Amino acid sequence: MDLGDLIKPEAVLPTLKVATKKAALLALADKAAQLSELDAQVVFAALQHRERLSSTGMGKGIAIPHTRISGIDQILCVFVRLEQPIDYDAMDGEPVDLLFLLLAPESAGADHLSALSRISRLSREPATLEKLRGCTTRTAMYAILTEPTASWNAA
Repeated sequence: MDLGDLIKPEAVLPTLKVATKKAALLALADKAAQLSELDAQVVFAALQHRERLSSTGMGKGIAIPHTRISGIDQILCVFVRLEQPIDYDAMDGEPVDLLFLLLAPESAGADHLSALSRISRLSREPATLEKLRGCTTRTAMYAILTEPTASWNAA
């Protein structure tokens, strides 16, 4: 599964200014609501519930807030680059500046795991992360995010 299968250009936010994890999750929930029929408060509540289980801060400045939710029939992905890194209770204790929101239908077990796996592989690609951190436009970020997986290994 490539990210191009999951994300649309309008789901890429090249810069977002927030100061806290809660504000970041609220912004992601709002964007998800704009892109779907979901209610932003329902999405936010589901994300908060998931974060109480354990932080989705993966390390290396990346967080993948994710949850299964009713009201959608396919995975919804949103990517955000924060203007300034924020404390996110990440596994490595480092602040987060790149966030991937993944919302999956309640019945999407294997697809949800596959999408999480695909995004987590990105955290092992320093050149790709550097490119994403250096971009300022939605178009450029989307192009990087949707590069075929094989080209990430060559980067």
